[in-house]
Amino acid sequence: MKYKLIFSIAKSLLLARWKQTLVAAVGVTFSITMFITLLSFMTGLNKLLDGLILNRTPHVRLYNDIKPSKDQPVNSAVAYKDYHNFISSIKSSSSRQEIYNSTTIIESLQRDKRVVGIAPKIFAQVFFNAGTIDITGSVNGIDVEAESNFFHFNDYIVDGRGTDIKNVANSIVLGKGLATKLLANIDDVIQVTTAKGEIFQLKVVGLYQSGISEYDKSVAFASITTAQKLLGKPASYITDIQIKITDLNQAPKVAKEYAGLYGCDAEDIQTANSQFETGSFIRTLISYAVGITLLIVAGFGIYNILNMMIYEKMDSIAILKATGFSGSDVKKIFMVIALTIGFFGGLAGLLFGFLLSSGIGRIPFNMTALPTVTTYPINYSLVYYSIGFSFSLITTYLAGYFPSRKASKIDPVIIIRGK
Repeated sequence: MKYKLIFSIAKSLLLARWKQTLVAAVGVTFSITMFITLLSFMTGLNKLLDGLILNRTPHVRLYNDIKPSKDQPVNSAVAYKDYHNFISSIKSSSSRQEIYNSTTIIESLQRDKRVVGIAPKIFAQVFFNAGTIDITGSVNGIDVEAESNFFHFNDYIVDGRGTDIKNVANSIVLGKGLATKLLANIDDVIQVTTAKGEIFQLKVVGLYQSGISEYDKSVAFASITTAQKLLGKPASYITDIQIKITDLNQAPKVAKEYAGLYGCDAEDIQTANSQFETGSFIRTLISYAVGITLLIVAGFGIYNILNMMIYEKMDSIAILKATGFSGSDVKKIFMVIALTIGFFGGLAGLLFGFLLSSGIGRIPFNMTALPTVTTYPINYSLVYYSIGFSFSLITTYLAGYFPSRKASKIDPVIIIRGK
């Protein structure tokens, strides 16, 4: 019954100064609305930008890097065995780029419970012949099904069908920029010259556009079998093994483990794309900082309104305390007022935040570099709504705590005597 009376008195005080109450609630609503909208848009944008790289990057990549040989001839000389040898202009070793025992390694990885998927790959440096001009580029030999399942290959095909490189012999998918340079369209036949001078005729079955123009001007894709033919290699020849694991954060540890286990170089996704993770983190941090600042500003508004309400309701507070209400009861009344403003202002903020985010998500966003994106990217994660509503309650609680504490200490005798 006591709590029912406290809520009733709080309601009366709220409605008695409804304009001030409305201003405070609007402040909270605006803050939550902008917090939700800002985070939804920024994280959606981060997801889009990071996806341009991260969607096509394996969590762990196994390969053989070209590097100088550690064992130089002078180190094998008996006469210089006990000496420190300083060698300048060390040349790279003649080690092959092929991954040794690739079939055995893939079978071993398939038994690892941490591995979600595996996509073998061959990298071949070639020249694309456009009349008398040779355009330097590369052909990536891929397993198109694995590449599509784990790295979204088909999502970036803007013309033709990516799966045709598996079904059509001697076929190729060109980067959109490269196809423009070659004046090549679907079903055209282009000429490719390998580093060894061998010439191949390949049929264009698709166009690929990643959104990174420089990349699209030099890249092409073919089946693993076609890439092996280009290089004159056997069916076991593989230069890269791309691995996707269950926990992305474990990639550095897993890469180090695989490098030692399989005797080849290993690169994790964090190392390969550290600059993108840094940019994404900073953009998200700025979004949170701006949103929280808005909530704090709204909190100061509620604090000022409650302070003014206490000064204006000195008589009412004195009467409440004189009729038996304790300082704790008075404190609860004003805390209920503050939390009510935070609760309803927060709910309205969530609604308007969703509506505004949804409106932005319907605005056309057409760019030739990103043909698969038609509207502005929005992330509707419930996490941001939970954080926003929690902050609205926390901010209004803190904003109401100090004024309510002041109200609880008012001496009714002094107030009544002063009147």
